[in-house]
Amino acid sequence: MHTEALRIIAGFASIPASTLHPTPLACHHARVTDNERHARHIVRTLRDHGFVAYFAGGCVRDRLLNLEPKDFDVATNARAEVVQRVFSNTVPVGVQFGVVLVVNDGTPCEVATFRSDGVYFDGRHPASVHFSNAQEDARRRDFTINGMFYDPLTEEVIDYVGGREDLQAGVIRAIGDPYARFAEDRLRMLRAVRLAARLDFTITPDTFAAIHDLAPTIGDIAWERIGDEIIKILTGRGAKRAFELLSESRLLHVVLPEIETMRGVEQSPDFHPEGDVFVHTLLLLDKLDHPTETLALGALLHDVAKPMCQIHNAHRITFHGHCEKGAELAIAICQRLKRSRETWERVGYLVRNHLRLVSAPEMRTATLKRFLREEGIEELLELARLDALSSSGDLRPYQFCRQQLAALAPEQIAPPRLLSGHDLVALGLSPGPRFKEILGAVEDAQLEGQLHTREEALSWVKQQCDI
Repeated sequence: MHTEALRIIAGFASIPASTLHPTPLACHHARVTDNERHARHIVRTLRDHGFVAYFAGGCVRDRLLNLEPKDFDVATNARAEVVQRVFSNTVPVGVQFGVVLVVNDGTPCEVATFRSDGVYFDGRHPASVHFSNAQEDARRRDFTINGMFYDPLTEEVIDYVGGREDLQAGVIRAIGDPYARFAEDRLRMLRAVRLAARLDFTITPDTFAAIHDLAPTIGDIAWERIGDEIIKILTGRGAKRAFELLSESRLLHVVLPEIETMRGVEQSPDFHPEGDVFVHTLLLLDKLDHPTETLALGALLHDVAKPMCQIHNAHRITFHGHCEKGAELAIAICQRLKRSRETWERVGYLVRNHLRLVSAPEMRTATLKRFLREEGIEELLELARLDALSSSGDLRPYQFCRQQLAALAPEQIAPPRLLSGHDLVALGLSPGPRFKEILGAVEDAQLEGQLHTREEALSWVKQQCDI
């Protein structure tokens, strides 16, 4: 083994089968992805050129947990300029930090030179780096379970930071001084929460204490980075537990204070036997299953205005206007988290309309058909279903809409228009605001089944407009 490795752990004897795959990593190759093949080729090529190279970081952690890594990163003692010479297709994403992407068939793999970091001034980037060896590189990383290396050619795990022990114990532990690690990159506080929730691990007391103490500083980093991490939390496994940890650590108070204010906001027990608005929202998050970004945000924010709209009446608690006000708040929050315009417009739609299904059975046929053809209807239906399951359990409005969608053909919900403005001009009508009203009334009659052809529509307009 290479001389710079002070501790090499081969095999998996110390890891129980309930936590890790009972056979060595190299035997878990029933499914080898293109990303892994690409990364293995990079390691082998660098070795052939006389360099040290390993898989590094999260991909090692996930393989030890018998999870399929999304990405494979390679760490090496080869400098970035050497990597660029060895491989024909590279992208220099951070040469000053020793980071290069090696691309194969459109698949990028991050290759980083072993390094130790100097002082951090911006809460994200070191003022200087010193290219070093695997041991020093491991000690600059965030958490022990992310600080291991794996040699895909010799099938060995190289662990300088106790990552395998912490995997076995199910804990998230900062490498070294947690205050120093979080000062280097404050986003690591959110990442600790996400990892703990996703893996169902516990954050160690010293690491959690540092997060709690440093939580007010999370706003010092770019909101786009915070927003990206929140989306990963919401769309990943364990969103409910993540938000509990965010609240306990005080991060939620800084990042999403509107969610924190939901705590203790009572609801009428006849509709919400589960408890207050915070409890209800977390129950809903717990039911998300690989949601889109917009559905996840809609679930988180659907009742965001209830704290400011709460009214205590004689027999019940009401929240009149919380859908409309909530849509405004949701859009503002999405903008703060630097989400795209398309995202915040859809989230605003979901929050504004999340109770419309309740009145669907009483809608006129034309109104119902227009409702069911709205662009965001599938996400709205799913939000309404999860909302009901997290409160009263009444799925009748949801089931009614589903039945209508199944019974109605697409051309019945959105039939071709029978008339246009040109047809109204040909009838002798003058263009103006009234055109929209007339065409809308024609479409209503069409959706109600009263009009079927262009001729019928022309005759109907002549009669209605006394032409």
